[in-house]
Amino acid sequence: MHTALLILTDGRFPAGGHAHSGGAEAAVQAGRIHDTATLHAFLTGRLHTAGLTAAALAAAAAGGTDPLALDEAADARTPSPAQRAASRRLGRQLLRTARTAWPHPHLDSLAAARPKGAHHPVALGVTAAAAGLAPEAAAAAAAHESVSGPATACVRLLGLDPHQVAAVLARLAPDVDAVTAAAAAAAHRARSRGLDELPAASAPLLDRYAEQHASWKVRLFAS
Repeated sequence: MHTALLILTDGRFPAGGHAHSGGAEAAVQAGRIHDTATLHAFLTGRLHTAGLTAAALAAAAAGGTDPLALDEAADARTPSPAQRAASRRLGRQLLRTARTAWPHPHLDSLAAARPKGAHHPVALGVTAAAAGLAPEAAAAAAAHESVSGPATACVRLLGLDPHQVAAVLARLAPDVDAVTAAAAAAAHRARSRGLDELPAASAPLLDRYAEQHASWKVRLFAS
């Protein structure tokens, strides 16, 4: 295990993820998440859609694929304006922290080219490469974040038992590993066959939740 991966996926790493629920706040408000069983269902769906797409983009970026082309690909795979904005905010914060933790010209170049923020999975992949991580590790970080962030948010939103929420994440571990492997394989194919090899798994309900959430005047999380 590479220590940099542990640092990058640590919830205390100041990359701004603690302020985002990944759609969980809107799902709680809609009544779709109300206990650990419904949380497990939500996280499973999120992992195999948005999580898979993000993991593949991160792996491709870590593998040296042009990050600006990947940023355009991420834009095309994010139909919700609210989600695009949130992704770029997270990407900007991640790059700010990464440039301090692992100074690298590729991080500087991406930050200069996208002053309002690159999409988060692209920034994550470039950060992983700067930290010396392989594409598979970048995919693992993205897949893990796609479920760990919303899970932590639900502890705050619903007062769920954190031990039981940890158990939900533990049960999801084989799925996270499978998504990681699929994403890394897609990124490898994309290097020779083009970016259309990257998954574009859709999650229309997450898009809808994002737009609803962005209109709320009072909310706990930024997204």
